[in-house]
Amino acid sequence: MLLADVSSTYTSIVTTVFSTTIAAKAWFATAAITLALVQIATAARLWGHLRPVIRLATPTVQRVHRWSGRLAFLFTLPVVFHCVFILGFQTGDARVAIHSIVGSFFYGVFAVKVLFVRDHRSYPGWILPVAGGTLFAFLGTLWVTSGFWYFTTVGVGF
Repeated sequence: MLLADVSSTYTSIVTTVFSTTIAAKAWFATAAITLALVQIATAARLWGHLRPVIRLATPTVQRVHRWSGRLAFLFTLPVVFHCVFILGFQTGDARVAIHSIVGSFFYGVFAVKVLFVRDHRSYPGWILPVAGGTLFAFLGTLWVTSGFWYFTTVGVGF
């Protein structure tokens, strides 16, 4: 299948729900960053902070944390497909260059964070919050340079 066929098929699928592929990317990225905020809040609760705010039992908070992370990751997949296979690496202006560079490292940072989650007892106690915070910072940068830009430039529509 040629790249043009992939792009055409992808566009056909996405525009059954969204007005454009860029709108879909902005909304999927917004869902991911929203779930990442849930990740930050539940992680803080699991580390002993926000107990007065999040009054759920620890096992419930753990489940919410795990599932919000899984869903956030899933919401990034259509975005990365669009960015990598449809748009590609670009450096047209500073915003796009920053987005492309940070996006190139995002899944590497994600892999490191997952490694620390799976084997957190082998590392100092501060490493997991730093890895999670770095992942959030990367996702936040990606969202600001794409989703936020889209909503403030094009508008908030589907």
